[in-house]
Amino acid sequence: MAAMIAIERAGTTDLDELVGLFEKYRAFYRCEPSTDGAQRFLGARLEQGDSVVFLARDRSEPEASAVGRAVGFTQLYPLFSSTAMKRLWLLNDLYVEDSHRRKGVARQLIASAAELCRSTGARGFLLETEATNARAQALYESVGMKRVTSFFYALDV
Repeated sequence: MAAMIAIERAGTTDLDELVGLFEKYRAFYRCEPSTDGAQRFLGARLEQGDSVVFLARDRSEPEASAVGRAVGFTQLYPLFSSTAMKRLWLLNDLYVEDSHRRKGVARQLIASAAELCRSTGARGFLLETEATNARAQALYESVGMKRVTSFFYALDV
């Protein structure tokens, strides 16, 4: 049976499922596991409205609940562009479970992020990924994203 994926905006009631996906995402980036920390961090983001999280749910699995099993997510943070004088979003996190990769789930999550930009009058969204993550880079380019070749600086404090 083909996956029937539904994308929905996550709320605090989705926190337990989101934490599981978030910890798998963090493991990909070689972070130490911290389920309690993830629960606190994501709970605060959702409660305070600091971010927008979209969940991808597979509704085709027979054992899934009525809302479907969460199989991926993306999280965006609001920014602003002074030069464009518009909102800008940072697509900070994007993760899809191994079992649902290469099935269009990430594309649907990215499309939801683009719709968020349109609905909020934003200029668009930015993201970054590891230089070695060729699979993700190919996906981003295939949906029309352009690689920015400007120089960036960061300061960790």
